[in-house]
Amino acid sequence: MSSKQQHTPVLVVGAGLAGLSVALFLAQHEVPSLVVERHRGMSPHPRARGINPRAMELMRSAGIESRVRATASARALAENSGVYAGQSLTGHQMGALHEAYFMDVKTDLSSLSPTGWCLCHQDEFEPVIHERAQELGADFLYGTELVSFKQEDEERGITAVLRDRDSGETRTVHADYLVAADGPTSALRTQLGIGFDGPGTTGNFLNVHFEADLAEELGERRFIMMYTFNDTVRGALMPLDNARRWLLHVTFDPTAQDPASFTDERCQELVRAAAGVPELAVKVLGAKPWEAAGRSASAYRSGRVFLIGDAAHVMPPSGAFGSNTGVQDAHNLAWKLAMVLRGEAGPGLLDSYDAERRPIGASIVEQAVLRSKDRPRLADKEPAPANPDIVADTAIWFGGQYRSGAVLAGPQEPALPDGVWNPAPGGAPGTRAPHVALERQGQPLSTLDLFSRSMVLLTGPEAENWAAAGQAAAQRLGITLGVVRIGSPEGPSDPSGQWPGTFGVTARGAVLVRPDGVVAWRAPAGHETPDAVLAHALAAVLSR
Repeated sequence: MSSKQQHTPVLVVGAGLAGLSVALFLAQHEVPSLVVERHRGMSPHPRARGINPRAMELMRSAGIESRVRATASARALAENSGVYAGQSLTGHQMGALHEAYFMDVKTDLSSLSPTGWCLCHQDEFEPVIHERAQELGADFLYGTELVSFKQEDEERGITAVLRDRDSGETRTVHADYLVAADGPTSALRTQLGIGFDGPGTTGNFLNVHFEADLAEELGERRFIMMYTFNDTVRGALMPLDNARRWLLHVTFDPTAQDPASFTDERCQELVRAAAGVPELAVKVLGAKPWEAAGRSASAYRSGRVFLIGDAAHVMPPSGAFGSNTGVQDAHNLAWKLAMVLRGEAGPGLLDSYDAERRPIGASIVEQAVLRSKDRPRLADKEPAPANPDIVADTAIWFGGQYRSGAVLAGPQEPALPDGVWNPAPGGAPGTRAPHVALERQGQPLSTLDLFSRSMVLLTGPEAENWAAAGQAAAQRLGITLGVVRIGSPEGPSDPSGQWPGTFGVTARGAVLVRPDGVVAWRAPAGHETPDAVLAHALAAVLSR
């Protein structure tokens, strides 16, 4: 490794799911990045596997939804749904958990999204993102650790020293910005003095990754998870291919049990008890302890350093929110860094990252903790009373409400609801743009497919003045602005006629949407001075 100084616009520390995602989304915007990871390769452990619909929308926007769904685990588990409980896989079956405690992956979301859930193991999901990020120009250094970094003045950025863990050689890298994606024990967060607080530990678990032929015992059942309760093991069985590959989650007390005490022989005993097959041949592939906890960073930014993923928040697995929230952090940050680096936005735009993602992240941590404490009931028993503090999954996926300088109330805009969740966003500024089914040249298209690399102005065929104002404002500000006239001869068609009402405007209105698919501003109808109004809105949103 050369000791010469090199430059990268963005240095990313950590190549987990969040770090890989920010490299991918930056590369989409043609912004190079260098990702360094202290481990010598990607983790072979399956870990998380539930990719929620909003995260899949982002994979769709990056052009890799089909690649993710083509992975072995996604294909094998495409028909799996439901969470069950039993004495063991072969023992007395207690029933399915009441639907109030999980959103089944088979739920029809076609009215809300062009995509849906995907069950894909993280050890297969991460390589897909890595491959696409590399194709688009991201660079990766595995087996490399950050030794030190120093924030220079506003003009000089960050100087970092990296070390190859095998050779011991170092190199100095200059970056305009640094992204901390170095996990729940983030050394960068600690060095910056950023607090990390919350309810704390909610449980300790051990993941046993194993191979065993349980196809006959599983039979025709295709569940996501089965909780097992017997005298030997209290845990959860998760099929990885509905045949030979499995995960077993078991609870343990780290104050009384050393993780090293879970030898292959001990793990085999636990697996046999969970399966209910005393003589089962078991090959243990790995045993990994982990802590379920709820914590949030007190800041997501310090100067030119930004926290994403587990470095910014950790949460129990209840609801499958953790890794998906990190992917959305990365998506929110990437377009802002890109526009600032290109000179299309002022540095003030970056302030909106903390303002938008930190309240959302803290609230999702709270939701995950609430769900982890809410005792599940079986479907054939008395339903559990609704917990008024638990927010619907669809609201968490699609109903986040941002408040920042990158969101501007348009003319005659109604007051936004209190809190970070808007269960009926309806195209309000600060919320994800709604999905409406459109057509282009006879092919289906979602409104969400119109957003990814630039600001976009949506208008209807009767809003020529807004379309012209958009083109004039973009030229005046020197930015790229997509202008899409839905229903016009050159634009996509709206067969259902729903897009204006769904977005809260009339046929003469306009909606300004950010590259992350979030509504920045809207005008419900025409305006006497559209050029001035739209130029002001763009300048305000982009901190110009």
